Amino acid sequence: MKTNTGRYSGYIRPFSYVIDLIIINILALYIVPFHTNEIVYSFFISIAWFSTAFYLGFYEVYRYTKVISILNCALKQTFIFTLFCLALELYYSEFANQKRVVLFVFASLFLVLSIKIFIYYFLRRYRVLVGRNFRTVVLLGNKKNTNPLKAFFTENPDYGYKLIKVFTLEHHKTEKIEDCVSFVSENKIDEIYCATADLSDKQIREIINFADNNLKTLKFIPDEKQMLSRNVKFEYYDYIPVIPSRNILQDETLNKIIKRGFDLLFSAIIILGVLSWLTPIMAIIIKIDSKGPLFFIQKRNGLNYKVFKCFKFRSMELNNEENKDLALINNIKITKIGRFIRKTSIDELPQFFNVLWGDMSVVGPRPHPTSHNDKYALMTNNFMARHFVKPGITGLAQTKGYRGEVETEEDIVNRVKYDVFYLENWSILLDIKIIVNTLFKMLKGDEKAY
Repeated sequence: MKTNTGRYSGYIRPFSYVIDLIIINILALYIVPFHTNEIVYSFFISIAWFSTAFYLGFYEVYRYTKVISILNCALKQTFIFTLFCLALELYYSEFANQKRVVLFVFASLFLVLSIKIFIYYFLRRYRVLVGRNFRTVVLLGNKKNTNPLKAFFTENPDYGYKLIKVFTLEHHKTEKIEDCVSFVSENKIDEIYCATADLSDKQIREIINFADNNLKTLKFIPDEKQMLSRNVKFEYYDYIPVIPSRNILQDETLNKIIKRGFDLLFSAIIILGVLSWLTPIMAIIIKIDSKGPLFFIQKRNGLNYKVFKCFKFRSMELNNEENKDLALINNIKITKIGRFIRKTSIDELPQFFNVLWGDMSVVGPRPHPTSHNDKYALMTNNFMARHFVKPGITGLAQTKGYRGEVETEEDIVNRVKYDVFYLENWSILLDIKIIVNTLFKMLKGDEKAY
């Protein structure tokens, strides 16, 4: 399940990328130079470094990551990066400077790893001294199963977890679970850790639904059977295993880069190739058809439930309720040109600006108006899980026929089902497939587009 970052945590990893890039290139070009074509070599070694790093997870360092894991990954990084640099040297200079290549690689790794370890220990010390950068947690389960993690959180404040309360389940299990849920809601707890051996399947499902709908990180303390399973993803706090309730693939660094790169490229193509000439035309047509602005701007909930302004070409007459109501099939407020651009989904094209700005993705769960989310959340479980990833201009649910107005409870249930499947099974190929299916539906005409 997705973990919300602190105020500045999101800048640590990009900062590491920049620092490492500077170190590698300064060493290669000025301190240990061994190639005449500096620009070409700088490009290749930068690509090689980050390709290797993302493949090995060199930048996947979390507050519970062990130093030995960082060093182990650095060793693999050194080996692969050395082979690449030697191969590049052999290709260009017939191995004339192999000693300089080895010196360059080891100097780079030494400096990069030194800064990496420094940041790692600095953050651990910072948490203890300043009392910031903490995740508040609660434990739920019998003492036998929760005591090891309780001891870990209590004895290791430098990891950045603050244990607020333990809910034991030896007696009055149902009441204790209800107390835990209420406590988490009222005290803005970040993470819940549950012992699976102490809960029934029904109780686990209910806690998962609660965590999804309230955007809480939920992890499980496994039993012996799960420890033997190879299909379970484990995270280790010291040597204590825990299981995240959801595996959000888009949270992984390489996937984030691929997803964002695709979004930037695709949105740039649409903005430059289509919106650059279509927008002035739409401005004239919409102004002739009805009075009012070119764009319809509506507040919607996006990643981590943050509110953003969603752009569309205006398709309705001006009214005071436009931020509250969705257009219905017989809504007389829709203009003549509005019916056409809604039917063809042209009204959605300005959302590529939202993609460019980072509020949305090309593919993802469709965002709803802020006034509708509370109502939909009451209609189905897991609704809030949609907000663990960026909302999209199109999505898997829309290609399966669940777009537009929510006419029945079944509509929103199925929409959420496909959205949750998407966030747990994302791939760039799935995005491309959804885009192709969306284009096909646009050309064919979707009966729910109105």
